[in-house]
Amino acid sequence: METTLERQPVQLPRWSSLAFRGVASILFAIVALAWPGITLAALTLLFGAYAFVDGVTALAVAVQRGAHRHRWLLVVDGLIGIGAGIVAVFWPGITLLALIFVIGIRFAFTGALQIAAAIQMRHELHTPILYGLAGLASLLLGVLAFVVPGLTAVVLLAMLAGYSLAFGVMLLVLAFRVRRGGHHAAVHAAA
Repeated sequence: METTLERQPVQLPRWSSLAFRGVASILFAIVALAWPGITLAALTLLFGAYAFVDGVTALAVAVQRGAHRHRWLLVVDGLIGIGAGIVAVFWPGITLLALIFVIGIRFAFTGALQIAAAIQMRHELHTPILYGLAGLASLLLGVLAFVVPGLTAVVLLAMLAGYSLAFGVMLLVLAFRVRRGGHHAAVHAAA
């Protein structure tokens, strides 16, 4: 039995705002694929601006009056954020390279663990060879991140562009469905 608490009306955004977000997302995907170098530099700078502002905010919270038991953690967090922001803005290539190396370490470490698990648990797993091959693929991707970091950056950008394109198309479909059903329709969703 449903009560009024279980079904509450949810207001969808206007179809035009959904369509705008969808078009913006699709345009970002096109720009990312057409000019990958500029897009990577812009993303690195955007991260730098975010890290800097986040660091300043953490420092501002740390110096506020009142009892903070772990104020020093906020100070350290703030200084690291400001430092990361400065490095990203003045040395964007180093920032992007560091990100790629972190991704490479993660893939290599995960791949090595998967291979070890496939060997250790070969009698418990139904298809240990597949698990081991997945680990080998991950390990190879991790090594490639160190050997060919530029290719890794382009692949990451292509993945981001693919996501952005799919997200934009879905928003456009939703926008036209909302428009067909009324400009600002209310739908009921289970709580």
